[in-house]
This record gives sequence, structure tokens and C-alpha cells, in this order.
Amino acid sequence: MSPRVHAFTTDDVLGDLDAVGLAAAIAAGDVSPREAADAALARVDRVAPALNPIAVDDRDRALKRAVDAPWSPTSAFAGVPSYIKNNTAFAGIPTRHGSPATPARAALENEPFTDQFCATGVNVLGATTLPAFGLTATTEFADDEPTRNPWNPEYSSGASSGGSAVLVAAGAVPIAHANDGGGSIRIPAAACGLVGLKPTRGRLVTSEQGKGMPVDLIANGVVTRSVRDTAHFLAAAERYRPTTALPFMGLVEGPARRRLRIGLIDTPITGNALDADTATALNEAVELLTDLGHDVVPVPMPVDKAFIGHFTHYWSLLAFAIQRNGRKMFGTAFDPTLLDPFTRGLAGQFLRGVWRTPRAVAALANSKKRYHRAFRGGIDLICSPTLAHTTPKIGYLDPAGDFEEIFDRLVRYVSFTPLNNAAGGPAISLPLGQSGEGLPIGIHFSADHGDERTLLELAYELEAAEPFARIQD
Repeated sequence: MSPRVHAFTTDDVLGDLDAVGLAAAIAAGDVSPREAADAALARVDRVAPALNPIAVDDRDRALKRAVDAPWSPTSAFAGVPSYIKNNTAFAGIPTRHGSPATPARAALENEPFTDQFCATGVNVLGATTLPAFGLTATTEFADDEPTRNPWNPEYSSGASSGGSAVLVAAGAVPIAHANDGGGSIRIPAAACGLVGLKPTRGRLVTSEQGKGMPVDLIANGVVTRSVRDTAHFLAAAERYRPTTALPFMGLVEGPARRRLRIGLIDTPITGNALDADTATALNEAVELLTDLGHDVVPVPMPVDKAFIGHFTHYWSLLAFAIQRNGRKMFGTAFDPTLLDPFTRGLAGQFLRGVWRTPRAVAALANSKKRYHRAFRGGIDLICSPTLAHTTPKIGYLDPAGDFEEIFDRLVRYVSFTPLNNAAGGPAISLPLGQSGEGLPIGIHFSADHGDERTLLELAYELEAAEPFARIQD
């Protein structure tokens, strides 16, 4: 087994602190924002050569900001070092979307979600890696070194928020931006042993990419090492921009007393069986839930197998839109000849089935109602694995590999997360299991629209009952 790669140490101001803990130390005057940024960058420099999680290093501006910015003591994470995913515009950083086809031109201004993210008080040190346009479930590239899993660098870090997950799991920063169009918060959280919550559609500011979609699949969020960091982020984001379209959430600070009725889905929508380690992790999670007094009952998948075809066709439509309209989307310097083989393969797949588009869009839009109906009859949450099998090795999902083979592998691997994107429902991945190779396994919980509170309350309870494995142990 390859050694774990992390930067945790007791010799700097970050220690083992999560974002809430570090923010408290900064607010108390025990740590300055500059000291926190210096320590984080030193940690990044220790792990980045082996793991490749950084798309853009923006340390000079971040260090100046650490000293000069008027850090508000009322901000949830005032002065806490963090990173933004490199598909989200941050003024002064080129938004490359993981692809050399995009222009290397710095964004002139933040997009709206970036302002919401920064309003929590984080100090953005740079941008993190993602695979080309976030279209696959591993942060690997046809033209560059992959972003590697800190638990074992021979393995995938997941995607598309792979760089963010790696930095948080390796201890470089306690919290980082992620977004999710088919599992891209939850998949790397599962692969890297983190908490990854995809909020309800509309809970946070809509991404620029999602605005033009017939069905907006994308939700912004964060990856963290503790449930409370995720809860504090959502509460702070809600204070910045409350939404009247969903129930007010507020700050969730611990578990609830009420016992839940939790539906169990243990078979992927593809019909394939779970691998042995994932099945064991799911069974152990069910035992833990039962021991805590929750009622776990089998339930059917809210959608049928036809959902696979509808979602994958829409997925291919997004790649075709990038190939055909990239100059409008990313600027006139966009070069479609530099698209990676996987993106080109997806675009070609769309053209072969273009006639399916109206039906696919209608089916995905209708999935919201079918998802909502799954929570009738007293079901509070739905539990499943986050992924259908354990984290694969680097190369298994190679974007330069045979398209048909890689596409089939992706569909089999990512068979639980996409429904929440189409339907817009919230879901969280928690690191409750571990494979025989010592890699994290995520367990996935879904809730009805607007019910992030129940997800977080249960997450607090599970974290206390079965503390998440730590990479530094």
C-alpha cells in the first residue's frame, strides 16, 4: 500500500482544527489571518507535488488580503484559508474549467455565487483542479498529471471537485468550495473521506453554468472534515442570501431527539450488485442506524432504469454544447481542437441520439415529482451507498481511454448520485466505511426538497456515534 500523503502537524497554527475551530481561534486573537494563510500555504507546498490539487496559485493576493482585509468578526469563517473550484469565476483568476481549450484569461469579476462564498469570510488562496468541464467522476486529464487521492496516491480522488477534496482531506485547508452536477461534491467526498452535502436546488446562489440549462443540475457547496463546518457554511450562506422558495434552515448545531424512518436502497439503478466492501459498509451503516433507534426499511428506487438513458443523454448534450458553443460560453479564444477525448466522445454520442432530447429533458424535469413522492408514507430520509463500488485506481476512468469502455464504467460507478441533481433534492455523503485497502467509503443520505436540516441532524448523530476515520491516524 502506498503511504498516505497529508500535511497534518501539531507544529503550526492549524493543528487539527476544523474551519469552525480555526475561525474561533482567529476571532479570539490567538491566530491571525496571515498566520493561518502562511500555515495553509506551507501545508499545500508539502502535499501538492505528490497530489496535484492546484489549478491556479493565487497566494500573493491572498497573503495581502490576509493582512489588509477588514475581517468581520461576525463572519462564520473570517480569515479561514480556503480554495475555490476552477469552474467558478473569481476576479483575477483564469476560469479554465479543467481544460486547455479554454482561454487563460483572468476573470474580470466574481460570479454571484463567489460573492456568497466569500461572504462567509474565507480567504481564497487559489483555485482547485477539476476534470475537463466536470464531465467525469475522476480528476484525471488527457494532457496532465492526475489529481491523486491522499489516502493512497495510486487511487482516484473522485470528481469533479477532486482538487478541493484532496486539499481538505490532506489537511492543507479545513474547507473548500465544491459544486455538484451529477455527484461532484459527494463523489470526491466519498473517495477522500469527507462530508459532502449537495443542497436543494435554489438553496444557494445559482451557478453561472446552471443558468442556461433546460434542467439546472448544478448545486454549489463545500467539502469539509466535520459536520459542523458544513452546517455553519450553509447557515452563513443563507444569512447572505435568504431564499423564500424553501423553508428557512438556520444553524443546525447537533442531532435531534426524534427517531427517523429511513428508506434503504441497496441495489444500483443499473441492476449490478454492489462490490463486497461497499455492501459491507452499507450493512454496517444500517446496523448503526438501527442501534441508534432509527427504523430502516427497504424502498424502491424513485425512478426506473429509463432514467439512466435520459440522464446520460442530457450529460452528452452538455458536452455537445461545449464543443459547438464554446466560444460563446468561454470567450472567442476557446479552441475546440484542444478538447479532451472524453468530452469529444460525449458530444459525438449526443449527435447519434439527438432525437431523444425532448423526451430526456421532460423526463428529468418530471423526476422532481417522482423524487418527492418517495418521501410519502412516513419516509424521512433515503439511505444508499454514495457509489456502487470502491474508489478505482488512477487510469480506470482515464479520459483518454476507449470512450465506450470508460463511459460504461462511469455509468456503473456513479449510479446513485445523479437523481438528486435532476430532481433537485438535497443529499449528503458521510465517510462511514472503509475498504480493505484502507480507502474511505461514503454512505449517502437523501431528503425531501428543503430538508437539509434533517440530513445535518442525522449526520451529527452518526459522526458522534462512529467518529470519521482520520488520515493522520
